[in-house]
Amino acid sequence: MDVSKKQAIRAFLQNALEQHGDHHGFADDESLFLSGRLESFTLMNLVMHLEESLGVDFSAEEFDVGLLDSLDLITAFTEARAA
Repeated sequence: MDVSKKQAIRAFLQNALEQHGDHHGFADDESLFLSGRLESFTLMNLVMHLEESLGVDFSAEEFDVGLLDSLDLITAFTEARAA
């Protein structure tokens, strides 16, 4: 994945964390949703963001939050499914 795309996803996630009062950084492989740092509404916004900005099509996916639980997982998921 293009480094700038990964940085854009990281910025989206960091902004979401900060909106929840969490100003700590996160590692690429750190759990964000299953750990409780981010919640389901943010997950829905992330899905919409990935659809709009990267062309990822979620309509044919059997969705599981574990697929998008960390920056590394999001990157792998979007690389495999980008339109």
